[in-house]
Amino acid sequence: MKQSLQLKLGQSLTMTPQLQQAIKLLQLSTLDLEQEIQSILESNPMLEVSEDSEGVSESGEAEQEQNATGDTSANSADESTLTLAADSAGETADENSDWQENIPEDLPIDTKWDEIYTSALPASPGQNTSQPFNEMPDLENREAHSESLSEHLEWQLNLTPMSDTDRLIAETIIDALLPSGLLSTTCEDLLASFDPEFEIELDEIEAVRHRIQQFDPLGVASLNLQDCLMVQLAQYPADTPWREQAAMIIHRHLPLLAARDFTQLMRRTRLKEKELGEVIELIRSLNPKPGDWYEENTAEYIVPDVYVKKDEKKWVVELNPSIAPKIKINSQYAGLIKRADNGADNNFLKDNLQEAKWFLKSLHSRNETLLKVASKIVAHQKEFIEQGEEMMKPLILADIARDVDMHESTVSRVTTRKYMHTPRGIFELKYFFSSHVATAEGGEFSSTAIRAIIKKLVAAEDTRKPLSDNKIAKVLDEKGIKVARRTIAKYRESMSIAPSNERKRLL
Repeated sequence: MKQSLQLKLGQSLTMTPQLQQAIKLLQLSTLDLEQEIQSILESNPMLEVSEDSEGVSESGEAEQEQNATGDTSANSADESTLTLAADSAGETADENSDWQENIPEDLPIDTKWDEIYTSALPASPGQNTSQPFNEMPDLENREAHSESLSEHLEWQLNLTPMSDTDRLIAETIIDALLPSGLLSTTCEDLLASFDPEFEIELDEIEAVRHRIQQFDPLGVASLNLQDCLMVQLAQYPADTPWREQAAMIIHRHLPLLAARDFTQLMRRTRLKEKELGEVIELIRSLNPKPGDWYEENTAEYIVPDVYVKKDEKKWVVELNPSIAPKIKINSQYAGLIKRADNGADNNFLKDNLQEAKWFLKSLHSRNETLLKVASKIVAHQKEFIEQGEEMMKPLILADIARDVDMHESTVSRVTTRKYMHTPRGIFELKYFFSSHVATAEGGEFSSTAIRAIIKKLVAAEDTRKPLSDNKIAKVLDEKGIKVARRTIAKYRESMSIAPSNERKRLL
């Protein structure tokens, strides 16, 4: 095959570095955005935190730029009254100011931000770039470290007097625990895992295991569910009502209790219905998985991005003013830029000034887009805010994208990990989007509203005869909502509602 050179003319979609940065900021959550802002504050000397919590006024911003450049004719800042205004500090000085000369308004396409602008202040070795200079470590976050089950047990083990052999056995048992706190193997298998030179016997392993079972959480290192519940029940005082009957059910009739076969339980235990209910309530007070609490116990903090409140007769959407530091361009550093100076230091200042201007523009664009999308969501879901989940309307990304004249992917980025504070609670923006189900009258019903109805029906059902999925489907059909049984099952499972046979109660 003969090789040749050819020229082709075509079109392709490319992104400038400014657009890349704007998209990146758009999809960041509030906490991630704060870290991003802190990082660029450390790397770009042209940006600083505004001391005025209300933002810099137009006249005040212009005066600062005049004093920095020595020019008496300054133009007002574009939208400088906004704390995170896009064109604020960088556009406020006179168009003929020295520091605005020879600064490009755009960058070439097919380039990346890091290829043009690099970090102005590289972090020293071992320095945490997300932490402000001269600031103490975040003690709250350090204290929020999640302690695992094994760490908690080893801490108690270190405070327990034991021989070296018993300590070795205890450490082996702790390593063999499941996340639930139960043993993942048998004592015989543990014995086989030890080197014969230790001369460990099965009775020693059992003795150490029983000792660990008394650690916190109580019942850890149990062989099975029955063993775990019996250890916890044994800690109750001897005069605890129904203690003996509960021990009998756990020891002999646990499969019947799991199957909720209350008729057989009453026949075999010779307990009346009310008495059996008291015994079951005592068993429910025990923890079948003592290690679950240590699996995920880190607190997660949610900061609302927008607030919704009622002003007279209409709902108003406002940005949370505390979601990001109030930043502006440092007028003193901007005033150091000299006209027609191509020196390394002057180019360094120019590059950082342009980077700062673009960052503020991207930040302002992010907030504007977030406010637009949130406002349209509230307009669509006004009935939900006023009356509750059952009034949620069907809504998809295309509906909001059409209203704000944006692409669906942009709306998806805006609604991801962004939260809205409403009178009914804090919700992720994605929560307001749901598919629809056709009604008998030809209308549409939101899947979120259907879930709310199912939850309401289950909460009001007779616990002796819980509603099956088929029965719930019939109730919805009577309301004009045609939903298949498998769809009811899917919605029920998504809300962690057990099947009807598992919801059956005596009382």
